Amino acid sequence: MMGERQTDSAPGNRARLRAMIALAAFAALLGVLFASRPDNLYLWIKAVHIIAVISWMAALLYMPRLFIYHTDAPLGSPQSETFKVMELRLLRVIMNPAMMISWGLGLYLAWDIYGFRGGWLHAKLFFVLLLTVVHVHFSRAVAAFGRDENRRNARYWRLMNEAPTLLMILIVIMVVVKPF
Repeated sequence: MMGERQTDSAPGNRARLRAMIALAAFAALLGVLFASRPDNLYLWIKAVHIIAVISWMAALLYMPRLFIYHTDAPLGSPQSETFKVMELRLLRVIMNPAMMISWGLGLYLAWDIYGFRGGWLHAKLFFVLLLTVVHVHFSRAVAAFGRDENRRNARYWRLMNEAPTLLMILIVIMVVVKPF
């Protein structure tokens, strides 16, 4: 174990296993909640949805920072290879599962609580759809960086770092203020 680098396959396999265990525990919790239907099920679902959204946002805000640093790393350098591992793990272990959980529970709440009614809800869903487009863009960038085919400069990634923030602000305003 001594001297083992985080970019080696063993730590990656352990991280993947821990992520799978966490997702399984999460799925089991949701299963128990839906099966037992506690009086406060809505609050449990809402809490888990918020946790997933926070995780998704953290990943969406961190990923472009990695891209900025990766852009400055020479191709084939140890730094570049480390960024490839970091980006891929962030995408697979945090970003993708958090997005799927956010969408799944969010749609459940939109249907079960609001019946998909309300202008604010439609606006929120539109902004979440745009956030998903940003997610897909970042996912494609991870693949491009992995193939050493990034065509964007650090300035572009600095600007893209603002997209999730702006969308998050709009989404929170829709949910909290419900302006229409």
